[in-house]
Amino acid sequence: MLKTLMKCIREYKLSSILSPIFVSGEVVLECLIPFVITELGNAISAGAALWGAGTSWDTLGIGQYALILVAMALASLICGALAGAFCAKASSGFAKNMRKDLYYKVQEFSFENIDKFSTSSLVTRMTTDVGNVQMSYMMIIRTAIRSPLMMVFSVVMAFVIGGNLAWIFIGVVPPLAAVLFFIMWKTMPLFHRVFRKYDNLNESIQENVKGIRVVKSYVREEYEKEKFDRAATDVQIDFTKAERILAWNNPAMQLCFYGVLSTVLFLGSYLIFRTTGMTVWTISQLIVYGMQILMSLMMFSMIFAMIAMSIESARRICEVLNEQSTLHDPKDPVFEVADGSIDFDDVSFKYSATAEKNVLEDIDLHIKSGETIGIIGGTGSSKTSLVNLISRLYDVTGGSVKVGGRDVRDYDLTALRNQVAVVLQKNVLFSGTIKENLRWGDPDATDEELLEACKLAQADEFIQTFPEKYDTYIEQGGTNVSGGQKQRLCIARALLKKPKILILDDSTSAVDTHTDALIRKAFREYIPTTTKIIIAQRTSSVEDADRIVIMDGGKIEAVGTHAELLDVDPIYTEVYRTQNKGGKAVSSLSEMGEIEGGEENA
Repeated sequence: MLKTLMKCIREYKLSSILSPIFVSGEVVLECLIPFVITELGNAISAGAALWGAGTSWDTLGIGQYALILVAMALASLICGALAGAFCAKASSGFAKNMRKDLYYKVQEFSFENIDKFSTSSLVTRMTTDVGNVQMSYMMIIRTAIRSPLMMVFSVVMAFVIGGNLAWIFIGVVPPLAAVLFFIMWKTMPLFHRVFRKYDNLNESIQENVKGIRVVKSYVREEYEKEKFDRAATDVQIDFTKAERILAWNNPAMQLCFYGVLSTVLFLGSYLIFRTTGMTVWTISQLIVYGMQILMSLMMFSMIFAMIAMSIESARRICEVLNEQSTLHDPKDPVFEVADGSIDFDDVSFKYSATAEKNVLEDIDLHIKSGETIGIIGGTGSSKTSLVNLISRLYDVTGGSVKVGGRDVRDYDLTALRNQVAVVLQKNVLFSGTIKENLRWGDPDATDEELLEACKLAQADEFIQTFPEKYDTYIEQGGTNVSGGQKQRLCIARALLKKPKILILDDSTSAVDTHTDALIRKAFREYIPTTTKIIIAQRTSSVEDADRIVIMDGGKIEAVGTHAELLDVDPIYTEVYRTQNKGGKAVSSLSEMGEIEGGEENA
């Protein structure tokens, strides 16, 4: 885990090294200042002059001691400021690289990998978890260096000026270490659990914001508030338990601090009265060193508390960084897709290796290049799962899928997907102008090519009604255009790829039947060599297709033309009858003719 995270430091190695160096300088100076103050006090007690003539400690004057203290204080300040600056630069850069690595890693994931991590969990890992690790890293390269150095140097200096009295400070370390270990041991499981609940909290927010129109339409605000409150309460309960345990850290430190302080004052006063060479100045600076030792321990406890929280965050980040995509390019990939032919040979597929049932089973389908194929089936009949295999968004569990006569697993992924354009059921537009959104299909497309693609997709007509035409700004998600307009823009974007295979996954459901017919007509006339696969709910969207595939329960129920299916397939006939005539379902074309004739005579 540590090795994985350290790769994120990269160009901030120098800052990460300089910060501890300047911290060390700051600590050394802070530990020497009380020693110089003790010498100054002893010099004053001995009646030293304002300005001494010599250069040794015994012959320095008060003014020289003052200059030394001022120089040391300024040097300590400079070291502290530089240490803070380099620490801030290193930790923020470390977090930046970590977020970048996480984002780029997610971009490499297959859909199977993304299914493993929920969207809300990935958001939590890139925000809260990275923030926790950043804070820990900042404390490690500064406070975690400062605390042990301060403790060691302070103990050494305490022995130098206080002799055996400094053993008091050593004696308090074991019980404090035991308290820290106990706190870590008790809080780690709680933090492990609480971050999973953070994912549920983010998921609740994401779902609510995404479906806010539905929530308001059905007046379910109170239900969503209660749902969020439950998720927030779960987080609160575990965090409260963890914080209650962590809260023992401060009183334990305070108890030790004041206990040591009282002991030093008592024994020091006794030794002063015994005239053993112990002075008030020595006792006062010994107390300063004691405070530094105990403050170091207190800072150390804060580091442990932060590390206890961030270890779980670091583990979750490493889970993503170490995750390997389930899809890989072959050793000698094919970069050229010959044509748009598609062959499903005895294909079976399931989303998880542990799933008991296949989503697709016994799929045998052969599509010629340039053919128009319609796919119809009920909800959950695996229509989208079938077409996802063409661009290798998932790999088949059994059998093979071939494009252009080659198994899709033989192709370079980028080369394959550049020849397969998909217009999804859920259309996505990004913030930016219409031109910028369209050029996702082809970054180098000219204005003339944009215009042609939009005319084919029947989008140019409504674009021309906008004041700024193709420079009209689209809000995030396309919220300032209608559903039908969004679908047509997405179709135009796909056409700009000039693909060999075009897949429309119920992507004309929001346009009227007339516009739908014009889009299909344009496809037939202007891209006849492109293989077109149209998934639809309306039979009118696929009735002029070369063949129509009926899917049911993850299997192909029937394949044929519109006329053939009306004669032989009851599912297609029922759907057609329901959508076009109403009344009872018909089982054949001849029966439909009889019914239509009867209706006309009536």
